[in-house]
Amino acid sequence: MTDMVNSPPHYNSGEIECIDAIEASMTPEAFKGYCKGNILKYMWRYEKKDELEGLLKARWYHNRLVETIIKHKEQ
Repeated sequence: MTDMVNSPPHYNSGEIECIDAIEASMTPEAFKGYCKGNILKYMWRYEKKDELEGLLKARWYHNRLVETIIKHKEQ
């Protein structure tokens, strides 16, 4: 079964995942804003599409935001 939240196939082509390339192209502050925007996007529309998938995607970006904050606090 395809995991459309944690590993959607359309984001995994090549040797680097899209999210990692996006993070590498941004400052930490910009990437945190990117994650926040995606959290808001998925929360905004979760009731209009697949509710559970939308909430899980929002949670995935929330977790990535938390990880990013922790990573940069340790540096």
